[in-house]
Amino acid sequence: MSVPQKNKLKFNKLRRKIDFSYEKWSQIRKQTRPKFIIGQQRALEAFEFGIGNKGTGFNIYVSGYPGSGKLKALKSFLEERARTEEAPGDLCYVNNFKDPYCPKRINLKKGGALIFRNEIGQLIEEARDALIRAFESKEYANKRQGVIDHFKQQEAELFKKIYKRAQENSFAISRTPIEIIVVPIDDRGNPTSDTVFKNYTKEKQDDILRKRDMIMEELKSLLRKNRALERERNKALIELDDSVSIYAIELLLEELRDKYKDNEDVLEHLEEIKSDIINNLSNFLEVGRPSPALTTGVDKKWLEYDVNIITDNTELQGAPIVMEFNPTYNNLFGKVEHESDMGTMVTDFTLIRGGALHKANGGYLIIPVRDLLLNYFSWDSLKRALNNAQIVIEDASERFGFMSAKSLKPEPVPLQVQIILIGPPILYYLLYKWDEDFKELFRVKAEFDTSMSYTAAHVRDFASVISKIEKEDELLPVDLSGIERILEESCRLAEDQKRISIRFGELSKILQEAHYYALSDKKNKITSGHIEKAIESKYYRSNLIQEKINELIRRNTLMIELEGEKTGQINGISVMDIGDIMFGRPNKITVAVASGKEGIIDIEREVKLGGPVHSKGVLIINGFLRDHYAQDKSISMMASLVFEQSYGEIEGDSASSAELYAILSGLSRLPIKQGIAVTGSVNQKGQIQPIGGVNEKIEGYFEVCKQFGLNSEQGVIIPRSNIDNLMLKPEVVRAVKAGKFHIWSVDTVDQGLEILTGHPAGRRLKQGSYTKNSVHYLVDERIKELGRNLSGKSKA
Repeated sequence: MSVPQKNKLKFNKLRRKIDFSYEKWSQIRKQTRPKFIIGQQRALEAFEFGIGNKGTGFNIYVSGYPGSGKLKALKSFLEERARTEEAPGDLCYVNNFKDPYCPKRINLKKGGALIFRNEIGQLIEEARDALIRAFESKEYANKRQGVIDHFKQQEAELFKKIYKRAQENSFAISRTPIEIIVVPIDDRGNPTSDTVFKNYTKEKQDDILRKRDMIMEELKSLLRKNRALERERNKALIELDDSVSIYAIELLLEELRDKYKDNEDVLEHLEEIKSDIINNLSNFLEVGRPSPALTTGVDKKWLEYDVNIITDNTELQGAPIVMEFNPTYNNLFGKVEHESDMGTMVTDFTLIRGGALHKANGGYLIIPVRDLLLNYFSWDSLKRALNNAQIVIEDASERFGFMSAKSLKPEPVPLQVQIILIGPPILYYLLYKWDEDFKELFRVKAEFDTSMSYTAAHVRDFASVISKIEKEDELLPVDLSGIERILEESCRLAEDQKRISIRFGELSKILQEAHYYALSDKKNKITSGHIEKAIESKYYRSNLIQEKINELIRRNTLMIELEGEKTGQINGISVMDIGDIMFGRPNKITVAVASGKEGIIDIEREVKLGGPVHSKGVLIINGFLRDHYAQDKSISMMASLVFEQSYGEIEGDSASSAELYAILSGLSRLPIKQGIAVTGSVNQKGQIQPIGGVNEKIEGYFEVCKQFGLNSEQGVIIPRSNIDNLMLKPEVVRAVKAGKFHIWSVDTVDQGLEILTGHPAGRRLKQGSYTKNSVHYLVDERIKELGRNLSGKSKA
């Protein structure tokens, strides 16, 4: 059987051969600073426009597929930009002495939080020492005693008259801690006993009781005045203590007031500390009480004066860049922790913890969008924070409307941050369509491509990145053959001879594995052989399923014919994607033709194994048949179409041309060469359209043919528009060069028919028929015959 030469591709069309001069590669490897973003001009311009517009809705969605290097490129770009920006200040929370459940926020200059905390700790410690010295001083004791003596003298003057009157009326006044007693006395000043009192006449007893009641009434009035004196005395003592306290700590506060004269929040807090110290002098004057030591947390009784640092940017140079890969609600917005105290959960302002938004405030926060959407509350809360321009720390349970334990409500923090979401394109489109806030908050889209055009400049940029990977990962140097081989693999990953893949994550893995093989061979360079071995080994580790399928074909369990000719039967090729590997496998497609009016019966669709795109392809075949053969008659036929031994869902239209060839073979009774497999979709006009996975399909069929032995008559027909996508394995290219395997490219069904059947496809004549004995002529005649048969049966 002769091999059709028309439309056959030469071996040099099957793979782009890279020629990379040694001089260029050696120069590139000497470069110290390769570009951090290559082939991503669109994304770069989006970064230039969007980055830096914090708090105005110009947040960024970085769109790209895994392995496109978007995170590394974004980080490099941000580091360059953030380095030129001013670093934000520090943030801390302090006790709200008026309402402890609403801690106050204090913003300080960069590096100021830790200093401020130490200053407050020192203030409290020095204040305690100063107060103890002041209140233990002789001067204070004298002043206090003077106040007490002054009021004692007033008290004595107050009771002097009542004591004299009582004595003149033969009474004595006795004061005890719990009562005041007025008792009659005799001439010697001794209290009158009950026996003596009873011996008095009735008139004398009444006179004594009357005088006693009169003295008691006057005494009660004096006692009320005395209580007023006691209050004045206590007030005077408090004022004395206050004045002494103020004097003792005022000098300590003055220095801090002067330092923070422009920070109203700090000045207000210092006044509250001053008031609280004065109101709680006893805490500071307790004998044997340990030093406050706020920074060491020795004594929790002093924590009300502590400073809880939320962000400390002392070491930060430029704007902060924070990457939060676990964007839970608490990780983003912070939380208020609780401690167990005698079985009860308690908290205070020192247990407030900041989140990623606090750390990134004034800079940039990078979040994977998929993880953000999967974490409950995180997405809605982030949008609320951006809309309100503030960070609110609250317990997540409050969002449910109930509280599990009493918590705090820290003062909100003003938010000025640029959020950068990283995710796949599909999530961008879904959010843009269904979330009305998204399009207002994320106005900038930075879209990353997975490949770039094959130009001399881009090749140099690509090589410089490979050199950078080599240095960063501490790999053995890649030699000239190695860089050429990795560049070839990059074109294969791009599935295009005219483009270079920039999925450097995948390429880096190949280089790392090649480094291992180079070390195993005790070589000091990574060569093309090591890279080839890395590629093949990765494929080998994942292609067990493919080998099992090929074994079934070899044992004729899956029946695939690879030689001879058959009518109404053809080998199509499908692609199986099982995650880490894609491979092609042949599928036997058969057609049974008979008289009838059912048209094409797609058995896959009838049993609900055909997907909508596959069903569309079958309907397009119907359109082709009507366009070519139903201009002067109706088509009366039945053609059942099936993928043999296929038990899973079939989707896609890449087999539609193979299905059409099988139908035309069945109608024309012309056999199809079984050694030739076909891929490509078809339109109603008979044009062959491009498909995906062309390399995997050819290589998969090649593997099947190879295990039976190549007979120099086997090959694959592909769409001509897929030629630029060819980056076949060197083994396939060598087989084509040796004439053991063949690849044809076609633009139309007619070209494919001539390769498969060896007959001319035929052309339509003016009267509507086709050139005699051509494929189309035979099909047209068979359709007429089937129509006559059906008409004859109907008459019978």
